[in-house]
Order: sequence, then structure tokens, then C-alpha cells
Amino acid sequence: MLADNSPGKGGNVILDVRNISLSFGGVKALTDISFDVREHEIRAIIGPNGAGKSSMLNCINGVYQPQQGSITFRGQTFSHMSRRQVAEMGVARTFQNLALFKGMNVIDNIMTGRNLKMKSNIFQQAIRIGAAQREEEEHRAFVEQIIDFLEIQAYRKTPVGRLPYGLQKRVDLGRALAMEPQVLLLDEPMAGMNVEEKQDMCRFVLEVNDEFATTIVLIEHDMGVVMDISDRVVVLDYGKKIGDGTPDEVRNNEDVISAYLGTSH
Repeated sequence: MLADNSPGKGGNVILDVRNISLSFGGVKALTDISFDVREHEIRAIIGPNGAGKSSMLNCINGVYQPQQGSITFRGQTFSHMSRRQVAEMGVARTFQNLALFKGMNVIDNIMTGRNLKMKSNIFQQAIRIGAAQREEEEHRAFVEQIIDFLEIQAYRKTPVGRLPYGLQKRVDLGRALAMEPQVLLLDEPMAGMNVEEKQDMCRFVLEVNDEFATTIVLIEHDMGVVMDISDRVVVLDYGKKIGDGTPDEVRNNEDVISAYLGTSH
């Protein structure tokens, strides 16, 4: 599907988050958060409920505009970016709460991830003639490769709302992959899944990272999953960073242990 032309794990910094602070009124969601993400790694963000993990992803992909700090992507530094700018630069995202079009089938849902790649306008796409038709056929062929990769061929024409939750999560991943991202933000991709579904999703995440060299930033509550598949982990608690390092380093960090045991507050 995608060529693997990126350096191995531990490569150059592709995403650098510096001194991000975010408040909603008088409530501080994030306070002076800094960390980086290297090319081709799986970088996990963990922490108890309310730690600020999803807020951090929302800052990275332009949903929230932090009051302080900057984000550098491939050497370009921004204090504010729109969601479209972020997507055009090669950052895609899945969501904790699925935002799929439940009445549309699997193919059409994943096709929405190709919108930024399409050159024809809405009118040309509607009448589907000439160059517009050829372009759509090319994009649909790409989407079919994603469907094959995610092993959901049998559900291609099924409305997404009729699919089990675990398969809907795959469609959400497929839509993000359709953007051909350099960095993929995954917001609790295993939430609500049974053991078998989690194993499948872990496999797909690892294959996206290994075979396509896609850099992944992952929020996940299942610590077994985080420790098994992550290269480095940053830990948030009450909007502050309390740990950063390899899974083993984080596992043995006293501040992290206290936060998860509920003894630090």
C-alpha cells in the first residue's frame, strides 16, 4: 500500500511539542507540557482519567489552540494551526468516540479520508466524467488496498452502523490511513474492545508502524498494550508531565506509580 522509505526507529525528531499550556476559563487542562516524537516510533501518552491526554492530541491536530507553547513538525514551528493545515502536513487522527458516517458503507466512509488528495471539485465529482471519474477510480483502488489490509473485505458495502464496535474501530483506522499520514494520532483505539479485538488492533497498529514506517502517537488505558507495543511513553497527571522514557523506565518511576495508585493527591 505505502512504500517504506523512512529511517529506522530512533530516527530524527518529527514532532516536537514545547511548553504547551491550555486552559478553559479558570481550569488548567495542560501546564507546560514538552516532549518529542521520533520518526517511525510508537510514542504513547498515558495517565489517569482527566490527565489531559485527549486535550494534548487536540492541540497537536489543531482542534484546540493552546494559550502558550509551540509545536514543531518536520522543522516548521507553529503556535497555532488549523485542523486542515495539520491534515495537509500529513497528520491523521482516529477518535475515542467514533465519528463515522453510520448510514454510509465501509468504502464510502474510508473514501472520506481521500478528500484532501482529490483535485476535482464537487461538481466534477458529482457528474463523474473524464478526469474526475479516473481520479475517483484511482482513489477507490487505494481504499480497496486499505480494506484488504484491515481484513474487512466482507463488509465493504455494509453500512457502518450495522457493524460490531470492533469493526467500526477498524473502519475509523482505515479512514485515517486513507490520508497516507506521516504521523498517526490514535485516541484509545482499543477502548471498549474484547480481548480478541484488542489483539487484532494491536497487530494492525504494529503493522502500520513496521511496514509503512508511519510514526504513531498513541493514547491507551490498557497498560499491557502500552508496555508491549510502545517505544517511549510520556505520562500526564492533572495536566502536568510526571514521567517520560522507555516503558521500563516509566514502569519503575515512583511518581507514575503514585499517580496510578492514587496516592499522590
